[in-house]
Amino acid sequence: MNYDEAVEVLEAMQELFYGKFKISKRKLDFFVPQLEKMEFTPVMDKLYDYASVYPFPPTLSDIAVYPQKPNEHLEKKRQWDEEAANVPEETKRLFEEKFNELLKKVSK
Repeated sequence: MNYDEAVEVLEAMQELFYGKFKISKRKLDFFVPQLEKMEFTPVMDKLYDYASVYPFPPTLSDIAVYPQKPNEHLEKKRQWDEEAANVPEETKRLFEEKFNELLKKVSK
């Protein structure tokens, strides 16, 4: 979310909570950098949902929605699967045979 969207979230909070939440310079300095790390539309959705249930202003954690981070492990596994698909079947069979031989030696 950008600065203007973060301010819009705070203005919505001020309007929704009828004077129980007032925007000040100090609140802007604190809330805006935190809100800029979040996603605008989902935060607004959570804010409206929150306001429909509670009569008091939310904390940031009540309305926070952060962008989903890519799962590096799944991406790495996908890459390995692609690489494995390119290995010839004969190589895979030989590897399995050697691996089984090694297991027999180690288990004795």
